[in-house]
Amino acid sequence: MSDVAAPSTTADLGGRTALVTGAASGIGEAVARALAAAGATVHAVDLDEAGLAALSGVERIEPLVADLTDLDGIEHLPPDVDVLVNNAGVQHVSPVEDFPPERFSFIVDLMLVAPFRLVRRSLPHMYARGWGRVVNVSSVHGLRASPYKSAYVAAKHGLEGLSKVVALEGGGKGVTSNCVNPAYVRTPLVEKQIADQARQHGIPEDEVVEQVMLDPVAVKRLVEPEEVAALTLFLCGPASASLNGSSFTMDGGWTAH
Repeated sequence: MSDVAAPSTTADLGGRTALVTGAASGIGEAVARALAAAGATVHAVDLDEAGLAALSGVERIEPLVADLTDLDGIEHLPPDVDVLVNNAGVQHVSPVEDFPPERFSFIVDLMLVAPFRLVRRSLPHMYARGWGRVVNVSSVHGLRASPYKSAYVAAKHGLEGLSKVVALEGGGKGVTSNCVNPAYVRTPLVEKQIADQARQHGIPEDEVVEQVMLDPVAVKRLVEPEEVAALTLFLCGPASASLNGSSFTMDGGWTAH
């Protein structure tokens, strides 16, 4: 029998500091609340100052307004974090030939370049402590493509690669890096897509969720933000110490095809 004690499945993050991007709503807000409830001090980062106001009174959460596409904005964020959750994202739905190049660049800057810069700033502290957790909120679109989402799919595929490189570099230094890959989650980001999806697919808006979003999945419902937060929290706890460089799908069976 192994001499290694079975780890607790409860994530106790007391004494740890976390940074969560895109924390003003949806997945990011749920993750920030879950990490704080587990004892971490959480820097909740978003450009939406009004949205962050809902977190201002939550114990152990510090809302921080920052533009992650701006280098100076990132450089002013705390670098000494033990847990980094890269979650911030936006969407734009358009055929490649009509996709605005400036919008493509913005999405890649926010969803791939910014995570790289944040990881780069956080790793020295994690290495010094011999412990760290990087969780990248990717998507089923980090593993599968869909029409009309060239920038989003490209950024998420890049994030998958970045996560694996960090896993290989950091694994021997106590730092793990993993991706969480949900299908469509009940968030403002998904709600804003419905009109665009209806236009591109030529169907009424009230049919988008069933005919487009839920068509490839076996579990016919949207993923809840709290479900993504629970998996993220698990990846930050002691039971996940050997989970590294992996992608954890929460897609209702989408990638089972």
